[in-house]
Amino acid sequence: MKLPVSTEWVLHCTTTLAQLETGTTASAAQLALYFDIPAPYLAKQLQPLVKAGALAASTGPRGGFRLARRPEEITLLQIVEAVDGAAPPYECREIRQQGQGALSPEQCRHTCILAAKMAEAHEAWRATLAGTSIADILATLPPGAQAHVRSRLAGTAQGTAQGTAQGTA
Repeated sequence: MKLPVSTEWVLHCTTTLAQLETGTTASAAQLALYFDIPAPYLAKQLQPLVKAGALAASTGPRGGFRLARRPEEITLLQIVEAVDGAAPPYECREIRQQGQGALSPEQCRHTCILAAKMAEAHEAWRATLAGTSIADILATLPPGAQAHVRSRLAGTAQGTAQGTAQGTA
């Protein structure tokens, strides 16, 4: 399974927002500058996280994004599903019943073993992501990471105030 690059962006942005002081926001323009990614596209990718209740957004000169809940209450699965959906990546089309090698309906009474194994792997993946919160990620960051994030984002605030006012919260 290959997730879009925007999934990496929102995972990192959410983790970054979790490192800010409580109540502090960062605009999409600030986050885009911090990670060197396109601000307008990032802003669009962050909106589903607002809709899902993981992030909150505010407008105005001090507007931007912040966590909507405590880091312990936001899982990696919630973030991934907010932007990529919850559909399983594998869809069995029962080709075992097609073509010259087609099996009889009697031989296909049970779920295709390949479909079952793919579903099992998908559920294990989901369980891992559901069992990992943003707080878990924060706990593994190296010493000084939070101070680095705070100083770098505070340093970009002046340069992005115009972008925030233009709706790239």
